[in-house]
Amino acid sequence: MATVKELLEFRRAVRNYDTTKSLDPEKVKACLEAASLAPTSSNLQLWEVVHVTDKEAIRQLGPACFDQTTITSADELVVFLIRPDLVKAHAKAILDFERENVARNYPAEKQAKYMNLITQYYTRLVPFLYGRCLGLFGLLRETLMSIAGLFRAVPRSISENDMLGIMHKSCGLVAQSFILGMAEQGYDTCPVEGFDAYRVKRVLHLPRQARVSLIVSCGIRIPKGVRGDRFRLDFDTQYRRV
Repeated sequence: MATVKELLEFRRAVRNYDTTKSLDPEKVKACLEAASLAPTSSNLQLWEVVHVTDKEAIRQLGPACFDQTTITSADELVVFLIRPDLVKAHAKAILDFERENVARNYPAEKQAKYMNLITQYYTRLVPFLYGRCLGLFGLLRETLMSIAGLFRAVPRSISENDMLGIMHKSCGLVAQSFILGMAEQGYDTCPVEGFDAYRVKRVLHLPRQARVSLIVSCGIRIPKGVRGDRFRLDFDTQYRRV
């Protein structure tokens, strides 16, 4: 079994794929299912994926992605989305799960206290943090936290854009887990941020509330599919121990 380091060394941003070789879509789906185990903020899992295997859909997505060869030569694509509109539904699903989870796994004398805490968290704090109204909710949150921050440590990056950033970061953890899973299968990928999100959503008939986080192209690399040697900054310039 390959180590994580070996998988990371194998993984490269592939710009051209071998169009004569096909992936097994069920293996790609299995990699996505495994990636769903990645952590997300507050376990809200505000992400979705669209697994694109239809060649006509891939062809139509080419112009929406500026005709990058990593898209147009791909055998399959995975479009990662964030879903800010599903906060309440996912919070309810978590609470429904926790009621049975707490009953199974917590000491009887602590169950009521824990359920009260988690209920308050998902019915009050989470809607407060993720609420959106043309930036006004975010401004209100920042004002309240700035005042509270005079007396204690508080979360400060809680504007509406900050919360979108949190969702994108969580989605990125899922995408990276997927990319490593694909490497384990010997499949190549390339994360792509160059696209017209409006046109991508139109091609795939995505919900209006969904936001495209990134697209991962998938295939088998050709010898010139990777642009030369890998460059990384000297690790010591990016590492500090305290």
